[in-house]
Formats: sequence, C-alpha cells, structure tokens
Amino acid sequence: MKDFGGTENLIKTEVPLPVVLDDEVMVKVKAISINPVDVKTRLGKGQAGRLKDFDTIILGWDISGIVTEAGRLATTFKKGDEVFGMVNFPGHGKAYAEFVSASERHLALKPDTVSHEEAAAASLAALTAWQILKDKAGIKTGDKVLIHAAAGGVGHFAVQMAKYLGAYVIGTASGKNKDFVLGLGASEHIDYKVQRFEDVLKNIDFVLDTIGGNIQTGR
Repeated sequence: MKDFGGTENLIKTEVPLPVVLDDEVMVKVKAISINPVDVKTRLGKGQAGRLKDFDTIILGWDISGIVTEAGRLATTFKKGDEVFGMVNFPGHGKAYAEFVSASERHLALKPDTVSHEEAAAASLAALTAWQILKDKAGIKTGDKVLIHAAAGGVGHFAVQMAKYLGAYVIGTASGKNKDFVLGLGASEHIDYKVQRFEDVLKNIDFVLDTIGGNIQTGR
C-alpha cells in the first residue's frame, strides 16, 4: 500500500524477502485474518501514525503458516513447524505477504486439529480476551463474570477462557445464539432483546463490555 484510503489503494507487488534476525523465524504464510484495526489503519486511523513513514506499507498482523528458516538464537521453533500468532503489533507486522519474519515470542505452535484459517482468525480476538481476563482483571475461581456480546469475536473466546479460569459465566447474546453460548461454557444466557441484564443480575465481580454506548449506562 502506498497511500492510506480505500481498498483501491492496495497494490500487489514483489518485495525482497524479509531479513530474519537472530531471535526470529521466517514463516511461509498460509492464512491471515483481517480485523477492524486493519481496516482503520488502511483508512489512515488505527495504527496509521506508526506506519506512515514506511515505504511501502504492508498491512496486517495475524498470520498462520509454516516455519521455513530460524535465526541462530531461535530455539522454540524449527523448520517445518506450523505456527500462528499476532506479529509485531502495534508495529509494522507486514502480514499481508507470502513470507513474514517474526519474533518467536509472537508465535505459538498451531494445534493439528485447527486449520491455518482458524488459527489466523483466532490471534487478535483470543489475545484480547486473555489479556483482559487473566492479565488485567485477574479472574479466579468463583468469580461471577458477565460477558456482553458473548457470541461475538472476542466474546466467544472470553466465555471459554473465563470458564477455564474457574468463573461462573453469564453471557448476553440474541436468543438464536443461546445454545451456542451455553455450549461454550456459560452457566447462564441472557437474551438482550427481551431482558434487561441490569434488572436480572446483581453481585457481578467483573463485566466484559465490547459494545459500549448505552450498554455502559444501562439504558
């Protein structure tokens, strides 16, 4: 991409293979995911301020692929390993490419039971949920957790993770997603279209709100 703006500003071009630093690996990309931050950045918002001085800008951060080369100090992964992760966020991830060099710290082994497409789609959403629940909120066994938009991108990961951390999980979603949310591990489901969560819930230890607006004010 040469300039920020619409999708017409995306160009297909050849660039040199990225340089693999000592603690990095080269990944042959099999799948990427496109998140709201990608779109915002392309339009000149999001992380555009960090990338504006690069020529050319290669968008994207979420990848899944196969390791083809490892730096001399890289010990976690070897050639042939299938890996996935969110690369160099919020810097220049350069994920919209056939090959990506990435720090080993930004990658994890891809489970055999998960496709490259599924793995690439998981990174940002899953990391967001984990960092909020584990690193920021410190969710622990017995906590009562309310997750809004429990069937959404971040929400459906958050339900599973909160359950894993031992919490009692309540999820809001439309009625058509009730079985899905309960199947993820939620103990209760609230259909936001027919129930006001603030009228039926109390003594909640933590609320994950990925919606904002009127949800925060209870209107």
